[in-house]
Amino acid sequence: MNDAVHTQAQDGVLTITLNRPKANAIDVATSRALYSAFARLQETPGLRVAILTGSGRFFSAGWDLNAANEGEAITADHGPGGFAGLTEFFALGKPVIAAVNGLAIGGGFELALAADLIVASEQAEFALPEVKLGMLPDSGGVLRLPRRLPRAVATELLMTGRRMAAAEALRWGLVNQVVPADQLMASAQALARQVVQAAPLALAALKEVLRETETLGLQQAYHHLRHAGLPHYQRMLASSDAEEGPRAFAEKRAPRWSGT
Repeated sequence: MNDAVHTQAQDGVLTITLNRPKANAIDVATSRALYSAFARLQETPGLRVAILTGSGRFFSAGWDLNAANEGEAITADHGPGGFAGLTEFFALGKPVIAAVNGLAIGGGFELALAADLIVASEQAEFALPEVKLGMLPDSGGVLRLPRRLPRAVATELLMTGRRMAAAEALRWGLVNQVVPADQLMASAQALARQVVQAAPLALAALKEVLRETETLGLQQAYHHLRHAGLPHYQRMLASSDAEEGPRAFAEKRAPRWSGT
């Protein structure tokens, strides 16, 4: 594992910490190290959810402009997960919670947007300043943000590069929680513990259905759900876990998920 990416696994939760002072900027090597961490999440049956956070006052400043100045091209191959190892890891079937501890700028904001849930510190700020650098936030920002915010708000952020404070992000529904800085990881861990209680195959199916239907109208989405043969959804329907859930409910006990 790259020294800039630290991981710790406990009780089904993989905590991934970006630790690359001063700004947790991401170069190709760090992107690939992050992908390795998310691939570990995907491939390890005992791991159910990841918490992604940063050290210091930055969640991440995004693309490492010093590396760019030294010759790392804007079109560089960041590996199979795309920039930051997550922004194009569409096959990841397990949830990721971004615990945004501070500034999420440019690619750092795009990394947070690629997570399934966001818990933000009161000190967190979000911005996509790429147009001021002659670029676009094309690692998901220009694509994901208009789907997460009202179009006028998203367009303003994209065109001006202004910073959005955590409180505003919460008001627009961009983040799930805003908490004091000293409660950030505890809050993210509490959320992760709730996610761990869900059936793993159901979570994979949920992510698949959300991804496959998010651009469809309701009638089209129903048709796609029922007839497209979505593999995770079909696997969930035929699983022993789909029988275990109702059985555990009837027997008034916690379900014992097997992931099969």
